[in-house]
Amino acid sequence: MSLIAFLLLGLVAGWLAGMFMKGGGYGIIGDMVVGVIGAFIGGWLFSALFGWDVTGFNLPSILIAFVGAVILIAIYRAFAGRRATV
Repeated sequence: MSLIAFLLLGLVAGWLAGMFMKGGGYGIIGDMVVGVIGAFIGGWLFSALFGWDVTGFNLPSILIAFVGAVILIAIYRAFAGRRATV
């Protein structure tokens, strides 16, 4: 898969995960980073469990990256918690 396709996949998956997790997205760069890291997490998880992997800019790959991005956001929110306001 080309770098541009992988970044576009990350952008779509990150945006979808941000909307799903009630965050409203993280901006273009933030969505792309969340989606790309989510693609790695989802690819590793789905490969270990089902033998599926991110193969290109297609619906199964977007779904795998989306699941990984949702997991990433959930882990981040669990550890970040709420900050105290002064």
